[in-house]
Amino acid sequence: MKALLTFFLIVLFSGCALNLHSQEAVIRILDARTSESIPFAHIQFESADKKEVNTSITNFEGVAANPVRHLSYLHVTYVGYRTFSDTINPGQSLTIKLQPVVYNMDEVVVTGQYTPQPIDKSIFRVKVIGSKQINRKASSNLGELMAGELNIRTAHDGALGSKITLQGLGGEHIKFLIDGVPVIGRMNGNIDLGQLNLYNVEHIEIIEGPMSVIYGSNALAGVINVITKENKHNKIKAQATSYTESAGVYNFNGDVSLRKNRWSASVAGARNFFGGYSPVDTSRSKRWKPKRQYNADASIGYQQQSTRLRFTTSYFNEFILDKGNLRKPYYENAFDSHFNINRLTTKLDLNTPLFRDRFLNVLTSYSYFDRRKNTYFNDLTKLEKSLTKNLSDHDTSSFGQYLLRAEFSKSTESGPFNYQLGIDLNYEDGAGKRVLDRKQSMGDYAAFVSFKIRPGIRWMLQPGLRYSYNTKYIAPLVYSLNTRWDISEPLTLRVSYAKGFRAPSIKELYLEFVDINHNIRGNENLKAENSQNINTSLKYHQVKATYDYGVELNLFYNNIRNSITLAIVDPEEALYTYVNLDNLITQGFQLNFNNRMYPWLEVKTGIGQTGRKQLLHSTDKQTFIYTYDILGSINYLWRRPDISFDVYYKYNGDYPEVFLGNDGNLLRTIMHGYHTMDVSVSKQLWNNRLNLQIGAKNLFDNTNISIKGDTGTGGIHSGGTTSSAVGWGRSYFVKLNILFQQF
Repeated sequence: MKALLTFFLIVLFSGCALNLHSQEAVIRILDARTSESIPFAHIQFESADKKEVNTSITNFEGVAANPVRHLSYLHVTYVGYRTFSDTINPGQSLTIKLQPVVYNMDEVVVTGQYTPQPIDKSIFRVKVIGSKQINRKASSNLGELMAGELNIRTAHDGALGSKITLQGLGGEHIKFLIDGVPVIGRMNGNIDLGQLNLYNVEHIEIIEGPMSVIYGSNALAGVINVITKENKHNKIKAQATSYTESAGVYNFNGDVSLRKNRWSASVAGARNFFGGYSPVDTSRSKRWKPKRQYNADASIGYQQQSTRLRFTTSYFNEFILDKGNLRKPYYENAFDSHFNINRLTTKLDLNTPLFRDRFLNVLTSYSYFDRRKNTYFNDLTKLEKSLTKNLSDHDTSSFGQYLLRAEFSKSTESGPFNYQLGIDLNYEDGAGKRVLDRKQSMGDYAAFVSFKIRPGIRWMLQPGLRYSYNTKYIAPLVYSLNTRWDISEPLTLRVSYAKGFRAPSIKELYLEFVDINHNIRGNENLKAENSQNINTSLKYHQVKATYDYGVELNLFYNNIRNSITLAIVDPEEALYTYVNLDNLITQGFQLNFNNRMYPWLEVKTGIGQTGRKQLLHSTDKQTFIYTYDILGSINYLWRRPDISFDVYYKYNGDYPEVFLGNDGNLLRTIMHGYHTMDVSVSKQLWNNRLNLQIGAKNLFDNTNISIKGDTGTGGIHSGGTTSSAVGWGRSYFVKLNILFQQF
């Protein structure tokens, strides 16, 4: 009997031990909306003394073991979900429900902010285009991506590249930033957006309306800030992407980033090639010029607690081949122009708290840009080429930009009073034989201040003021007032009034731009532009358990005095120069609808209207010319095989252009409206390490859109045209991305 009792106790204790062993401490990651498991979520365990760090990835059931031996900090991340942080004890099991990010409501934005904050808390109306949307649209550069947005129009020039208008205002009124640094290299007032590749981009922030108080000149229409990728969680991360398009596009890029303790580093590179295109390919000369691009980026960062220091450098090189038509009578030779473009930017960025809720941000950078043109006589019988002897066929223009920007701010999320003080020092020089006196420079040195005032729990006011000293112009005092009223939890009203200022650029003042297609001269007698703007936004967003919907109405009004435009001086030589108009006025609206059945269906629609009126004299009687945009998109996830289907549609309505003729009168042209549509299908493979995407772009086969109006010249081209190039026809693409990462 005693032996039997002993045996029973042994079996009992053994069973208890086995049961305890089988109940291993685990962490289960679920979707907060659907309660479904999330496989391949990334978990980081960091001991309280920060001496021990472990990482794990959930399995197909969304489960990972808890390996900690001491009290530790827990961080859970997964693409498309809000990061979760908590503490965990040894042997503790947890079930964590991650909150999905919907309509970018949880995106953290930095443009124009005191400190990074969620987009719905910003007093500005900020639009965010995330990396997920960039990948879905398979956009290679910023010009392709912006073409699908409301109240944004794109145009293309064979030598100058892609440009856009925002709220009816041209690229010279838009501040383009990369991580807060202005992009250098404007041609004819515009940045070629085909040069701004998206291979290393985390997201893009767009603020419409004057931001002159914070960002100074060129910010009358708004700011577009490209935020590059930064390794925040991975011990090592490497990826490569290959993209092929039937129009003759062959792109490849890759990047590697490391993180160890407080240090992080990354390198990235890309090569893009385009073979050129003409709707009717009967000559050597192409409407869309062949080009090859190289990109290289590198960064190193250091972070200790809340202090962050990061140094980055980026280099861009582009070669454009402008082949001439064969020359009569024997069609054995031609003149070809080669364009080489280089852009280099270095940046040092420091962010640190000084003491309680006070922060210091310092940004310093140097940017360099040059554009070299050489013309060759190409003998196709001997397969030889030589530089032409005409000195006007060759040119090198170079520009440098120095920036020092420092901000000191007090920022508490719910505090009744916050403020920001800053300085913004900019110096730019330009050199070249076609720059007046071979070299010119301009300095713009400014101080600015703004305040965030909360008169009530639902109200926020932000007045701002900027004083500038410009070495070429007397800059006025620029001010703004932004307000936000949270009428209810889902309903928010934003209203802003702002004054803007833009000094003419060195190129508009002094540069001569002459080639086979252009003859543009600067005008050193130009006046600076001044603007007034009113923006109103009413946004409603409702979140249900598995359903979200929202609507947003935005109204805008811009009035620019002394607007700078091109005017024809000599019609025989097709010579253009820059002149001041009395007024340029734009007004319009955007209406957007968002609907999402989580997580398998997302539908977005929108309509926009933009009206433009240009006045040579204040007494002129002109009416607004309006254009309409309509867009829609459908993103569908077939959940069982994990296949995504994406459709993007936009209608670009009739678009007006107004410019000065040689008789001093305003001339008007209208570009006809057209439809665009892109479709794609993508599939995740190999435990989400591999993404395969195939699709078609420009399904309506747009190439050249006809222009009608008061003139047949169609713009600033000496040859004249009655159409505008908007695309290279219907094309098909394949994109493959491979990703390796260790947490």
